[in-house]
Amino acid sequence: DDDTFSNVFCENSKKLINVHLFALAAKYYSLSDLGVCTPLEDVLEALRGDNQGTTGIKTDEFMNNKKSHEVQVMSELVDSIANYCGIKQVIDIGSGKGYLSSFLSMQYNLKVYGIDSSNTNTNGAHERNRKLKKHWRAYQSRGRANLKSQRLEKANGRPVESEIKCKAISEKPLNNDSSLQSQDQVTIQDLVPSCGFTEVATSETSKQTEVDLVTRTQSDESKLSEEILAILNVLPADAVEVSSSSQCSCGELCEEERAQRKMASLKAKASKSSESNLYFPLTSCITAETELSDIITDLEDCMMVGLHTCGDLAANTLRIFTAKPEIKAVCSVGCCYHLLSEQFENQEDCPEEVWGFPMCQYLKDKGWCCGRNARMSACLALERVAVGQMLPTESLFYRAVLQVIIEEIYGVTKSDRHVGKTFSKSSSFIDYVRKSLKKLELDDSKLPDSCIMDYHEKYKHRMNELEAFNMLKVVLAPCIEVLILLDRLCYLKEQDNIAWSGLVKLFDPVKSPRCYAVIALKKQSCF
Repeated sequence: DDDTFSNVFCENSKKLINVHLFALAAKYYSLSDLGVCTPLEDVLEALRGDNQGTTGIKTDEFMNNKKSHEVQVMSELVDSIANYCGIKQVIDIGSGKGYLSSFLSMQYNLKVYGIDSSNTNTNGAHERNRKLKKHWRAYQSRGRANLKSQRLEKANGRPVESEIKCKAISEKPLNNDSSLQSQDQVTIQDLVPSCGFTEVATSETSKQTEVDLVTRTQSDESKLSEEILAILNVLPADAVEVSSSSQCSCGELCEEERAQRKMASLKAKASKSSESNLYFPLTSCITAETELSDIITDLEDCMMVGLHTCGDLAANTLRIFTAKPEIKAVCSVGCCYHLLSEQFENQEDCPEEVWGFPMCQYLKDKGWCCGRNARMSACLALERVAVGQMLPTESLFYRAVLQVIIEEIYGVTKSDRHVGKTFSKSSSFIDYVRKSLKKLELDDSKLPDSCIMDYHEKYKHRMNELEAFNMLKVVLAPCIEVLILLDRLCYLKEQDNIAWSGLVKLFDPVKSPRCYAVIALKKQSCF
């Protein structure tokens, strides 16, 4: 009913008069209630068909809890998409320190190019990946030995398991009926592309049996990784790499056996060399006009990913995806909405400019504008506040009073400079104001301590009012995020070469507030 929320604001003054209805309306228009998201489980099931994903290893040995959660979930999805599309190359946009990139390459054997605009991040990613790779090889070597021992033990108790497995596969070969477009569990009708990817997923029974056995072997090996990873942060940074093979006497071997062993050794060395070059951190600033082939010389059919791509980078990732035929899929989780550029924010007529918002033609035709304050609100984390992680009221109060000071004392209403995280480095309100003024390049000598404290005392009684105002912003945050995310989804829906696109909730919003991924797959004809 259109009149349900009509009494939230006063018709004449436009002021908020019903907080309860305001909260209900905000909830109603959030992504969780609108029903436009595709469940992650449905996407994974549709992508995999009868194949089960490899058992994931714990990443919290070398990442913090938040990053571990994000990388674990997203890498599993990326691997499923890559397997479904039959591609091995991944481009990680805004890769930062390379957490996702290195894990995709080592755990899933994908060839990953991590591109970041910061040379510091790229160098850090190189060094981190070098150390991680040393540790990875060391405990994988021991893991294989343990795996052989465990298999022998299992073989005594379950001798016919592989026969049962092969029989099950032969009874259910992959075909058009079991591809992505026939999954009954998928809740959104267009989850399956009309011209789909059935050729990629289809194979003969014998080939599928072989793939299943290989997958099972990889799954068994990955189970051991959890045990071996426990020693990761005990190993020194300069841990010596495990040698490729132990030497043995070949004097008694016949010429044929020697040739076979030599070939095996060459293959092992080639495999190791290839393995060590699966992840390439690169430094480059990505825009909507970026030619990836200029950055990646061996660009092939691939997919693009982005884990918390900042501001316009998330929008540009989608634009590059739709424009480049080599890119078959995209999985992008954006963040930092406050840094988005808006076409209609300053009412500037720049038709040639590429803006972060809006992207879809519908909102462009409407001339839609959010504004910086609304985009700042979209960055707030309602779910964290709901579980007791309250807003930093005192730092918000400091910032609000500071703005009054610089407007009244210095006559400044707008500045390109930022205060940043000055609050955490300040011992008092006076210290905070003086450090902030220096960052803003304003002369603090004409402002005595007593004057600063007068402002503090003048507005101190309004701190509760400020907290209530910010709580209303938190409640409204999901609605603004919906607008930005649906704009990106609608942009993809407008493209002729997209087979399926959707929004998927990837992460626990308490651990990772920016938890929604925009995912899209190209049509089969684009392959």
